[in-house]
Amino acid sequence: MKEGMTVPNHVAIILDGNGRWAKSKGMPRNYGHVQGAKTVEVICEEAYRMGIQYLTVYAFSTENWNRPEDEVNALMGLLRNYMKTCLKTAAKNNMCVRIIGDKTRLDEDIRKRMEQLEQATKDNTGLHFQIAINYGGRDEIVRAVKRLAGEAAEGKLSAEEITEDTVNAVLDTQGLPDPDLLIRTCNEQRISNFLLWQLAYTELYFTPVAWPDFSKEELEKAVEAYNKRDRRYGMVKE
Repeated sequence: MKEGMTVPNHVAIILDGNGRWAKSKGMPRNYGHVQGAKTVEVICEEAYRMGIQYLTVYAFSTENWNRPEDEVNALMGLLRNYMKTCLKTAAKNNMCVRIIGDKTRLDEDIRKRMEQLEQATKDNTGLHFQIAINYGGRDEIVRAVKRLAGEAAEGKLSAEEITEDTVNAVLDTQGLPDPDLLIRTCNEQRISNFLLWQLAYTELYFTPVAWPDFSKEELEKAVEAYNKRDRRYGMVKE
C-alpha cells in the first residue's frame, strides 16, 4: 500500500460470490463457501497488519434461510467448524471476536460455540472482528425498537429520552464505531439489508472480484479508493 494512506478504522465486507465462483470452476456451491471461509482468515490477518482496527463481515443473512435446504445445512456445518478454527486464529492473532445478529434461530450447539468464542476472546486487544450471522439490518432495528418499547412500557424510558445514542446502545453493534468503508465483492451494487443504521455515512466500494479470490492486493485497492473520496458529514469535511 502507498505510504501516507489513511487507513479506515472500521471496514465492513459483504462476502459475495462464493457460489458463482465455485460454479465457474465446475464445483458445487458449498466448495465456494469453504474457500470463502479460508479467505476470511487471510483478510483478518492482512487487515490488522494494514492498521484496520475493526472488521465486520456479513456471513449469513436472515434471508439466507430461503436457500435450498442442503445448502443451508452445509453452511451450518461450515459455521460449526469455523467457530473452532476462529478460536485458534483469534488466540494466535490476539483477535477479539463478536457475533452480531439474532442467535435464537440457530441450533443450541452453534450458540454455545459462539458464546465460548466470544468469552475466550473478549479481552484480546488485536483486531476487533465481528461476524454477522442470521443478521438483517431491518431485523436488528425491529429488535432494538421492541427493546426500547419494553423499557418505555416499564416506565424506565420516556419518548423524549430516545436519541441516536439511545438507539445505538440497543443495537447489535453497541460500543462499535460505524464503518468507514463498506466493500462488496462480485460486482453486486447494493447493501442487501446489511448494517442499515450504521452505514449512514460509510463510503461504498464495489469490486467484480468474487470473495474467494479477494486478496491483500484487493483490500489495498479498496483502501486506496477510500483515500480518493472527499469524506463529508452534513456538508462538513471529515
